[in-house]
Amino acid sequence: MSIKKEHPDVQNILNIRVYNQEGKEVSDLSLDRAVFGLPWNSDLIHRAVMTISANMRQVLASTKMRGEVSGGGKKPWRQKGTGRARHGSIRSPLWRGGGITFGPTSERNFKLNINKKMARKALLTAISGKVKDSELLIFDELKLSAPKTKEMAKIMANFPQVKSGIFIANGKNEDIKKAGRNLSNLKIISMDNLNILDILKYKFLILTKDGVDYLNKKYGAAN
Repeated sequence: MSIKKEHPDVQNILNIRVYNQEGKEVSDLSLDRAVFGLPWNSDLIHRAVMTISANMRQVLASTKMRGEVSGGGKKPWRQKGTGRARHGSIRSPLWRGGGITFGPTSERNFKLNINKKMARKALLTAISGKVKDSELLIFDELKLSAPKTKEMAKIMANFPQVKSGIFIANGKNEDIKKAGRNLSNLKIISMDNLNILDILKYKFLILTKDGVDYLNKKYGAAN
């Protein structure tokens, strides 16, 4: 996942080609610069990625301190006269089976915070990066005769430049999700699950015209 790219600003009017399922260009589409034309901001992208990654992190490793291990209710032997070293409890970290000194605990908190405006701008910056790198693919519409993998594979074969892509489905589109879930180079998610990590992970961002309209209405300059 690369987040260290630098991009030049784009023109005020953004036009992009729209394709049909057969891979033929059918029209041009004007994009809202407030959504698809933001300048690249490496620091903002980095912060958003680190925040999401940290908040997804699970606390797995956990050890017990000397007060949490069992046993050791009394002194193992008397203080003097045995010839052995002094010990007060078998719970000591010095003993096998005793507590762990400075070990990881389940109380660790990796959570980070980022405000909503910054998170939104980071998401749109990542989307804009796809436009600037010519890695945004727009379909006029996407319809399948059957929810089968071979149907989706046939469509994607018309776009050999898409070695790795994420398709953002507008609405439920269960047929599309079923058809694409077995393709190793394609991930399909709904608009509700749109996130910066997936956008950066996959080379191409794939939308329909309806999906573009949805993003324009939700994140456009009018909002």
